[in-house]
Amino acid sequence: MSSPGAPPLDERARPQIRVSYRRALTWPLHFAFQEERFFLILSVFIGIFSALAVVCFRLAMEWCRLKMLGPRITPSGWHVMLAPAAVGLVVAVLVLHVFPAVRGSGVNQTKAALYIYNGYIPFRTVIGKFLTSVLAIGSGQSLGPEDPSLQIGAGLASALGRRVKLSRDKLRLIAPVGAAAGLAAAFNAPVSAVLFVIEEVIGRWSAGILGSVVLSAISSVVVMRSFLGSEPMFRIPPAALIRPQELLAYGILGLVGGLSAVVFSHAIGFLRPRLKAMPRWTQYFQPAIAGLLIGTIGFLGFPQIMGAGYEYIDQAMHNQFTWEMLGILAGLKIVATTVSFVSGTPGGMFAPTLFIGAMLGGAVSGVERHLFPHLTGSVATYCLVGMGVLFAGFLRAPMTSVFMVLEVSGNYSIIVPVVVGNTLAYVVSRAFQPNPIFDLLTRQDGLELPSLEEQREEAVLRVEDAMRPPAGPILNADETVEQAYRRVQQAIGTVFLVRLRPTGWTSVSREAITALRAEGRGEQILAASVPRRRLPHLHPDHALEVALPYAQKNPLVPVINRADLSKLEGVISQEDVLNRYKLVERD
Repeated sequence: MSSPGAPPLDERARPQIRVSYRRALTWPLHFAFQEERFFLILSVFIGIFSALAVVCFRLAMEWCRLKMLGPRITPSGWHVMLAPAAVGLVVAVLVLHVFPAVRGSGVNQTKAALYIYNGYIPFRTVIGKFLTSVLAIGSGQSLGPEDPSLQIGAGLASALGRRVKLSRDKLRLIAPVGAAAGLAAAFNAPVSAVLFVIEEVIGRWSAGILGSVVLSAISSVVVMRSFLGSEPMFRIPPAALIRPQELLAYGILGLVGGLSAVVFSHAIGFLRPRLKAMPRWTQYFQPAIAGLLIGTIGFLGFPQIMGAGYEYIDQAMHNQFTWEMLGILAGLKIVATTVSFVSGTPGGMFAPTLFIGAMLGGAVSGVERHLFPHLTGSVATYCLVGMGVLFAGFLRAPMTSVFMVLEVSGNYSIIVPVVVGNTLAYVVSRAFQPNPIFDLLTRQDGLELPSLEEQREEAVLRVEDAMRPPAGPILNADETVEQAYRRVQQAIGTVFLVRLRPTGWTSVSREAITALRAEGRGEQILAASVPRRRLPHLHPDHALEVALPYAQKNPLVPVINRADLSKLEGVISQEDVLNRYKLVERD
């Protein structure tokens, strides 16, 4: 019992209840802040683990290549033809019976984890992707290690996120963070990895997302370089733009690269669904037949098209092939990569894309030098620009394509040729191939993931598209109720804006002004008679979606000039916003 004179028990408990209530209100914000910081720290560990996995992946792939194709840089002999076919049978059995989720490159699977599966990627998929890609690429299938590395990193991050019990929102984002780490380690290019994940996987970014992706990519590259060295992927000879007139030559390379990317995309888009629709028993033999075809090409004198082919890109940059040979290698690589990929063999398209682009750039350089001997651009410059050109045209990641070339080469003097060539390739590809390759593959698989290119290209509705002039007069806060009544009598609207001093806006209805006048308050100042609740304001360039929550809570929202906050550009209401969206649906 309480002592005499003491306040009742509920009165004594009230301050404690208030404290507990405040804690209950602030706990979600506190938890979100704590998780945000934890997520950043976790991103570093994701980068470390992904780098270790990618280092093991690359070493295993090189070991397989040595065992199956021999130690020579340019392999030869009957095993060149037989190894890809025999391993293709093994890979087909593993994909069909043990690891069904490892088909393809891994980019779309990571994107699906973000948008469909709440960030979930089974750890079994990581093991399967590692094993099957090592066998396929190591035996000579014309695919690359970067996309599998991306999915391996994403899968490791997903498993780690589940282990530490992240919230659903963070668990969704953890896969792209791991993807950036895996791609950065495989590419030895953290900036390009960050840009690709932001540009093609996430499609949006905030300070928190960007910080996590950057931390994972940088920590991944640091760990990878501590094991495999910090040497760049290619030994780049001197490359520069000597004469501005050469930009026309790089523009031609952009056009050729764009058309080649269209042919490459169409070939994959045409063959892949037809092979998948064939009877299931044929899928046991499709990777083997693809391997046999690739091995035959290698046996007949073009082993350069087998595997990732980075060492041959290096040779092309040092002018060790004739331009005719470079053109043949570019064409054969398109054929080899197409048959490898459409057969369902796990592996990526980054490396083949760079290979085709480099060979194409070198070939165009040779042809242009033959026709116009005064051109002084080096073969290395054309190869580098060609790599970016095909990357922009085929994978349709324009920003990544520019920075990828600059980061790989470490030479920023070629940025103008890269931008010119990549832009033209991207435009040509968009004109003849409406759907980017990753979107095309997604829809063939029956998924409906957001098309990030379509989101980038779609027109943005702005407030200025829906705003209108005010229907009635603009009232001033220092005029009387009687003056305001006379001004609104002949007006059409029912709600009127009131300009406050020195800046700011509020609103008043016709009924309120009429009621004030009827109460005998006609001589009072309007500011003293109506609530001075300030209205939120918008600017004409704001996205229209920004206006909707404001328009739902206020009958009129002022749209004001950015340079003069007292200048009214127009007004907008909820009805205006909805009518503008209806026009879009009608169109």
